[in-house]
Amino acid sequence: MEGQRVLPLVSTLVNEMTGSERSQGMERDWIFKFFVSPDYRLVRHSSLIVFVTLVLFNSQPQFVEPVQTLINLGLVIVFVLLFYLNMYWYVPRFFFTDRYFAYALSVISTIAIISFIYFVSWDVLVSYRGADAYREAAGLLSVSFVVLVLTMASTAIKLFQRSILDSLRINELEKTTLRSEMEQLKNQINPHFLFNMLNNANVLTQRDPAKASQVLLKLSDLLRYQLYDSSRSSVLLTADIHFLEDLLSLEQTRRDNFEYLVSKQGDLNGVQIAPLLLVTFVENAIKHSIDQEKGSFVQLYFEVQNKDLQFKCINSKPRLSLPKRVAGGLGLTNVQRRLDLIYPEKYSLQLADVADTYTVLLTISL
Repeated sequence: MEGQRVLPLVSTLVNEMTGSERSQGMERDWIFKFFVSPDYRLVRHSSLIVFVTLVLFNSQPQFVEPVQTLINLGLVIVFVLLFYLNMYWYVPRFFFTDRYFAYALSVISTIAIISFIYFVSWDVLVSYRGADAYREAAGLLSVSFVVLVLTMASTAIKLFQRSILDSLRINELEKTTLRSEMEQLKNQINPHFLFNMLNNANVLTQRDPAKASQVLLKLSDLLRYQLYDSSRSSVLLTADIHFLEDLLSLEQTRRDNFEYLVSKQGDLNGVQIAPLLLVTFVENAIKHSIDQEKGSFVQLYFEVQNKDLQFKCINSKPRLSLPKRVAGGLGLTNVQRRLDLIYPEKYSLQLADVADTYTVLLTISL
């Protein structure tokens, strides 16, 4: 039955969550632990039996001993069975499948059967009644009230478990979807980067083989960073800056009239960002700064202040203008989507296209 699969499935989903997510999520709440966690299954069932037993054995006796004790034990069994019958049969089979009429009919039928047993037992055990025994109507009302409370309690617990389970499923699905999407976006950037670098190395091997050897060594460092370091969820900002410096240095080796500047301000040590997040801006700046008639440049500015990272990329524009850069291109679209996924509502991206320069200004709240 579905009810019997709830707790194991919740356990599986909870165990797949990371340590930080556990400490910050619903598992911190003792209510969540008590009603859903498999670790507390025995405690839950024992608490129910103890509670019903205490209620029945502390109520006013209706019969003489030892009949009263036997009746109380029988009622404990009946009420506990009713609780589990509703939780693991009526609710999953009828309530969760939107068969509300069938659910109501099942509950009413159960109450009617218990009431019938009560009337029969009252008459059969007439000789064992105590002097202060309730009248039949009062006793029936008391039994019906207990049955109703147990039914409502078991239904509420089942609905609570169902809501927790659905929430965990949705959260896990969202996390899986986001991880898959981010990996897909990163994989779309990687071939684009590799193509550009190999093309640069190819040009240099024809012009200056000795210099090409140095370039290939630097290219191996770049690819090592891309293949291994960038596979992590975050990297040091200083490592990413070093990666971009190597990229610009490689471009300077290929182009004689190209200059670059990397400025760093603030305390950058220990700051971490998503890998390969800025390379698209720099690659586009290099591509759109190419000018055969005059010198070109790319300038990168990094500043960390008040837990905000500001990245500015400025590139020169050729005298003969190239086709206008489109913000919806594959590279920029991917990086903006990654920003949406990794830093939702924690970043701003501004693009400024003027006569001689193109500027990208990205601010991220760390």
